[in-house]
Amino acid sequence: MDVADVRNLDAILSPDTVAVIGVSRNPDSIGRQIFKNLLHGEFQGAAYPVNPNAGSICGVRAYPDVGSIPETVDLAVVVVPAPYVLDIVEACGQEGVQGLVIISAGFREIGEEGAQREARLMDLLNRYGMRAVGPNCMGVLNNHPTVRMNATFSPQHTNHGGLAFVSQSGALGMAILDLAEELGLGLSSFVSLGNRMDVSSNDLLARWRDQEDVEAVLLYLEHFGNPRNFIDVAREITKEKPVVAVKSGRSKAGARAAQSHTGALAEADALTDALFEQCGVIRADTIDEVFAIGRVLARAPEPKGNRVAVLTNSGGPGIMVVDALEQHGLALAELRPETKDRLAEVTPGEASLANPVDLTAGGGPEAYRVGVEAIAKDEGVDALMVIYTPPTFMRDEDVVDAILSPATGDIPVVACVMGRGRGDTAFQALSEAGLPTFTFPESAVASLGTYQAWAERKRRPQGKLRAFHDTEPARVAGLLEGAAEEGREWLRQEEAFEVLEAYGIPSPPHRVVDSPSGAEKALEDLSAPCVVKAQAAGLVHKTDVGGLIMNIETPEGAKKAFGDLEANLREGGFKLEAALVQEQRPKGREVIMGISSDPAFGPTVLFGMGGVHAEVLRDVVVRLAPLTDEEASRMVRGVRGWPLLEGVRGEARADVDALEALLLRLSWLASEQEAIRELDVNPVIVYADGEGGLAVDARVRVWPEGKPPRAPGVLSEMADAR
Repeated sequence: MDVADVRNLDAILSPDTVAVIGVSRNPDSIGRQIFKNLLHGEFQGAAYPVNPNAGSICGVRAYPDVGSIPETVDLAVVVVPAPYVLDIVEACGQEGVQGLVIISAGFREIGEEGAQREARLMDLLNRYGMRAVGPNCMGVLNNHPTVRMNATFSPQHTNHGGLAFVSQSGALGMAILDLAEELGLGLSSFVSLGNRMDVSSNDLLARWRDQEDVEAVLLYLEHFGNPRNFIDVAREITKEKPVVAVKSGRSKAGARAAQSHTGALAEADALTDALFEQCGVIRADTIDEVFAIGRVLARAPEPKGNRVAVLTNSGGPGIMVVDALEQHGLALAELRPETKDRLAEVTPGEASLANPVDLTAGGGPEAYRVGVEAIAKDEGVDALMVIYTPPTFMRDEDVVDAILSPATGDIPVVACVMGRGRGDTAFQALSEAGLPTFTFPESAVASLGTYQAWAERKRRPQGKLRAFHDTEPARVAGLLEGAAEEGREWLRQEEAFEVLEAYGIPSPPHRVVDSPSGAEKALEDLSAPCVVKAQAAGLVHKTDVGGLIMNIETPEGAKKAFGDLEANLREGGFKLEAALVQEQRPKGREVIMGISSDPAFGPTVLFGMGGVHAEVLRDVVVRLAPLTDEEASRMVRGVRGWPLLEGVRGEARADVDALEALLLRLSWLASEQEAIRELDVNPVIVYADGEGGLAVDARVRVWPEGKPPRAPGVLSEMADAR
């Protein structure tokens, strides 16, 4: 991303002068609300209302147009009907305005007419070198003390804090600001992107990467602008700061048509998970979850490990925490003897000093104070959860003061006031003091676990990309081009194996035949036993229609097998085109590997437990190509069936190194050959450690035009550029 582009965002996020164009005297109008927010929020620059029919707005002199303002305007907030926006923007460009926030609706979101208007608007931005948020957005907010700009139409006030939020939904943006205010969470910045015509989440991530008052970034995404650029930018910021995202669209309704195992398994949502995993972004399911995680990210130091201590005055909530810890990758800390001795000095005799520490209902403020202090000093504790179940005979204020008074050092501390929500005295006091506070312990554990997982990921090595120079890319490109020129969607079976061979992926010796006599001759050239596999248009699952016959020992058996395949496929509604006669290899553990190309995400690599049940079990991991060596290793270990590869019940460990090497070769293939739409290698038979693996079946589907089509309605020209 161009550094100059990011710096140009200063005019939008940190302007010295702001003009609100289209502000009226109507107190219920959007423009009036924005201008009032600028004034009441004590914007540190100069704010000018623009209205040709009013002398003043909110007691501030109004100007008929932007050219009449006595100084150069950095940011123009445009709140006029859509048909007038183009003229306003052109006037801004002529007057040297650098930034725009276009609140007005009536662009791409309304159909073709609006899309054409938006395209002309983009032309104006390019002509004058302006940057713009929107159109069809609710505005921008920067709470930094030197800026204090609320250029949104939200009536809510938010305090300055360490969270920056991006929303692609204006309506949701209103709810986000409401919730932040209700929770007392401070925001550094908030941007409603609207149609994302120009400024994107990628731009903002790059901007906030080095911004000191941004401790974590929260995102609500409906679409990616440019997923590949998102990875590059997000990878950089997540090295230092957490990024949490809600990505809508988990349903299968928009899934693209797929005709292979890999295509069926690599659905759009799996690709989103892959993208977030590879660039270190934390994925949340709901806005509530985003804010739950945000509470911890913004207010707690980074955990150094997963050992959690629990201090409670009620046994039940402590048990709830223990049940939840393992689910979220956390462990119960073992308290040191000196910690228990210190706790014993201030706790009732019936208290439990083993973790979770149960002070019982008789444990008062002093027990909480000493408990927090002693546990925070324990070197065997990485995080502390303090649970308070308010009894009727104890003053909440005393307990809150006791929890807050000890120095807790550099470990994260989260609080839970059981059953008490926002507005409760104890809950509010702990939260306002900067302690991440929850109503129930499960949410606190989940948020702490998410933070710990991010911190652990940040510390692990990212690995290196490996290039393969023993491949034959031109040979494969010729095969793919030939198929496209002939109008074939699929490579022939022998061509598919040729693709694998050209990239160093081994397979058993084989022959492709188109007659019974050909099958007979093939067995004479190969070593028995052999397997005979059907090849037919549209056939994906051979075993479903009797399209695979094993243990062929003689030429006569191969001849008969060819005839049997013809009959079986005819009964199943297919026509046998050819058969693959292949040397049959000993059984091993079966995995699936594949690549597919998504119009938006680009080439992807899939790994999972394979065989005939691959699509039923759906035990797969998907990542975007190219892979690093560390990513290939984590893919193999990321499937639920990993213990089967590691070896169970006396079985030898599978050749995991060979699997990782094959994945890296597939990744290289995917990156070099964009004409491949889908490629299945199912199964790959992997043998014991050191004995390698073999691709025993392969299918390759090509893009008709030799490359993926552009993703409709997702990538804009400006998003492509960034």
